Amino acid sequence: MQAITQYQNSTKLFEQAKLSIPGGVNSPVRAFKSVGGNPIFMQSASGAHLFDADGNKYIDYINSWGPMILGHCHPDVVNALVKRASEAISFGAPTESETLMAELIKSMVPNIDSVRLVSSGTEACMSALRLARGYTGRNKFIKFDGCYHGHADAFLVKAGSGVATLGIQHVPGVTKGASQDTLIAAYNNLEEVADWFQKYPAEIAAIIVEPLAGNMGCVLPEPGFLEGLRKLCDAHGALLIFDEVMTGFRLAAGGAQQVYGVNADIVTYGKVIGGGMPVGAFAGKYEIMNHIAPAGNVYQAGTLSGNPMAVACGYTTLSILKNNSQIYSNLQQKGMQLKSGIQELLLKKGIEHSINQMGSMMSVHFGAHKVTDFETAAACDTTTFNRFFHHMLNHGIYLPPSAFESWFLSDALSENDIEKTLDAIRKFS
Repeated sequence: MQAITQYQNSTKLFEQAKLSIPGGVNSPVRAFKSVGGNPIFMQSASGAHLFDADGNKYIDYINSWGPMILGHCHPDVVNALVKRASEAISFGAPTESETLMAELIKSMVPNIDSVRLVSSGTEACMSALRLARGYTGRNKFIKFDGCYHGHADAFLVKAGSGVATLGIQHVPGVTKGASQDTLIAAYNNLEEVADWFQKYPAEIAAIIVEPLAGNMGCVLPEPGFLEGLRKLCDAHGALLIFDEVMTGFRLAAGGAQQVYGVNADIVTYGKVIGGGMPVGAFAGKYEIMNHIAPAGNVYQAGTLSGNPMAVACGYTTLSILKNNSQIYSNLQQKGMQLKSGIQELLLKKGIEHSINQMGSMMSVHFGAHKVTDFETAAACDTTTFNRFFHHMLNHGIYLPPSAFESWFLSDALSENDIEKTLDAIRKFS
């Protein structure tokens, strides 16, 4: 693959954007601040490939940070969007498609009776926590160092992802009052969780966790971790919230609950559920979900919740995934092939690393140690990662511009794409 050297248009667009947009971007991790250099402005996409403002072509391992599991511009998804847009862009009134979407989700995911659609993963997690607090009558909750659940105030404590990427330890604007009920434990550490329950036996409403973390790089749950969280919640009358904004419909049709065989009380969704459009959801059993207004008194609302165009994209994407289970085995095979290929090449070069991979999510961590939580992720060699990122970018491979973000593979990724990716790594030193 020919090295890319031309980024003039992206550079000009970034300078223009900085005059009207804070930092020149509408989401911080896009700014390339941790890896250095200027962000690449994209113009179009197809299948597993992106095309930037300078006409450069890239193999995409971000896939819009997860939603594009089928690849970009899948014809069925595009057709559904165009058809729905020709009928109406938004109503602010109920539509049958929202019910069909909820029914489809229920048919795919274990342990779910009722689904509330929202407009983002942040909104889904924020609402799930409010519901847990309203249902239990308790205020405190446990989250894990390095897990990101959106930018609601209570979650921006040791939140990994973009906060870690930018090195922000304390987020201005988040008051002590907003965060005082947030209890932090290390990911994969059941002892710390048990200690919090011992200290506050009747005050903890919920544990919220990424069942497979993607916001400190890809970090897998250790055997028994999720099962242990379930037991602790049951023992202390707290709810278990799985943040499946990343893993939902990506690891399997039934998400992490299906993969790991652990049922949560509330599950949050985003990304794949919208097929690339901004949408999210939270879901659970009737007993819990019926506390949400107007069925109950826990208030949550959204003017564009269940937007018909977003629902059309999401429903079509989920239908394809439900009816083509081979997609998940194909993605797992591609993920394992990529992992083994990268391992072999980096070992030959004597570059210390570890790779975490499950299905179509993976991360390369530069360091000799195993990465199991945020502390071990943060101890990795970010200088080598930054060199690796720019080397791959200049060889037409588009990776997340942060050591603290998961890679995402798409079904459109081909054998040829994987070989080109590995060929670029062969040239890395």
